[in-house]
Amino acid sequence: MMGMIEEPPVREALRLAAQELAATSDTARLDAEVLMAHALGCSRTDVLLRHMADPAPSAFAPLVARRAAHEPVAYIVGTQEFYGLDLVVSPAVLIPRGDSETLIEAAREAFAARPAPVQPAPARILDLGTGSGALLLAALSLWPQAQGIGLERSDAARGVAQGNAERLGFAPRAQILAGDWTAPGWAQGLGRFDLILANPPYIEEETPLDRSVHAFEPHDALFAGADGMADYRILVPQLAALLAPDGIAMVEIGWQQGEAVAGLAHSCGLAPRIHPDLAGRDRAVEITVCRNISLGKGADGH
Repeated sequence: MMGMIEEPPVREALRLAAQELAATSDTARLDAEVLMAHALGCSRTDVLLRHMADPAPSAFAPLVARRAAHEPVAYIVGTQEFYGLDLVVSPAVLIPRGDSETLIEAAREAFAARPAPVQPAPARILDLGTGSGALLLAALSLWPQAQGIGLERSDAARGVAQGNAERLGFAPRAQILAGDWTAPGWAQGLGRFDLILANPPYIEEETPLDRSVHAFEPHDALFAGADGMADYRILVPQLAALLAPDGIAMVEIGWQQGEAVAGLAHSCGLAPRIHPDLAGRDRAVEITVCRNISLGKGADGH
């Protein structure tokens, strides 16, 4: 038909998109392939094996334009993989990152290394500031007998986490509750937990961030005062009252905060251990209650 513009084949569209995105992304080709898969409604593998000679879909160019404007790929396609789980994400929640899997792996190793008769797996799990539910649902996928609570103060984020729990089949074992662990009395009635997970805000307020983070991800989940330690100072002193006997808290940190957070734990009578991520940078602090201190009354037992 006269006047119709024929779309280039997928192969050529990917090449052009990767060139355009090179100024925006360090993974321009990968971004283009993921966006193409989303536009075609198939997997990235299918794009590469079955669709390279097909005409590019008209929906592809607008997706590339959004990425060229620094919008994160995860928000554009609406999903992000984490610990083998395909999670729905939105701008209401932080995008789960591979570095955060360090918390799950460190917890797995800690429980697996326990000699009998100490409990080899957590029965109750608490995820503080659950966001998309990434940490909680990853832990529940690892320990199928565990029950978990995801605490979240944002209504929109709770909706995302609840949706992920239901879609992935974890809803019977995952309670997504409204709560703010910076508010007085938030832990009343929660009981004690064998595993506590937390990825609190830890970025210094004046830290320059990539535009794809600063302009799109929720600031209240990123920034924590002038030194990035504000939320740790609230959270860490409360852990002893929430941990069951032999319980573990696993808290994510910025790569330069290991000693500071460990020192804070020591000052609270807790025993810390720093875990590196796959790049060898400090990423998590494992916190347990020292055997020679009293737990106090704290929260109700379970």
